Amino acid sequence: MPIKIITDSGSDLPPEYIEKFNISIVKLAVHFHNEKMPEDMDACTFYSKLRESKELPTTASPSPLLFLNQFKEAEDGTDILVICMSSNISSTYQAALIAKEMYEDEGHQGRIEIIDSKTFSGGLSLIVALAAKWSQTTSCIYELKERVHQQIKEMNAFFTLDTLENVIKGGRLGRLSGAVASVLNIKLLLKISSEGTVEVVDKFRGTQKVLSSLMARLEDKQHDYDKGIISIVHSNCEERALEFKEQLLEKHPFKEVLFSNMGPIMGTYAGEGGIGVAFS
Repeated sequence: MPIKIITDSGSDLPPEYIEKFNISIVKLAVHFHNEKMPEDMDACTFYSKLRESKELPTTASPSPLLFLNQFKEAEDGTDILVICMSSNISSTYQAALIAKEMYEDEGHQGRIEIIDSKTFSGGLSLIVALAAKWSQTTSCIYELKERVHQQIKEMNAFFTLDTLENVIKGGRLGRLSGAVASVLNIKLLLKISSEGTVEVVDKFRGTQKVLSSLMARLEDKQHDYDKGIISIVHSNCEERALEFKEQLLEKHPFKEVLFSNMGPIMGTYAGEGGIGVAFS
């Protein structure tokens, strides 16, 4: 039987991928004014509420029990690969490890491997999508795990945000560099480092300049377009993101594009107007 793939809502997988490969998503909690939002809250509802709220929402990592329940929903004896968002921005990975111990202590037979992806949003989406594809043609979970680890090492993920308020208040970007950029109306080109943290790559005046630099990052690598997959994510700015996608594919005709709107977890820190790409 195929290896079961589980990830968390720090990924922003397109719904068609979740359905096609039967990927399970462990949801992190989102709170507005101490009110927990429904797990099935869609992106449009979230961003509408974000605009109306005077305070930024907060997120909370899932409990190990949520992972354990997902493990038990898989057919007993099924091997499970869990790919979590970076442990340097969330304790979700640690929760999955605890759940694995609980599962094994209960005597279940399936093997479970937990991976810290060192990335999130579009980067995690791409890694999970590739793992799901590969799981259809391999029955060895250790072989699949090794292949995913190699993909993590090769992953490149860059993004830019329209506003820095959320990412600064959420503690995902240094206050000094963010505050300077905000005061001067400078757009930052950001990247997810090899350790799964957010780093400032460059500064630009104007959205178009930073998007051009974002696209230029693809020139640093050679791509096998016939087999290549790229992830493009946006935070509720679909028109701008579709225009960016069209321009990107003119220069870089990837065979497949994972295109998605950031969900509530990543949207909490990105705010509206962000665009990111991930590729290997």
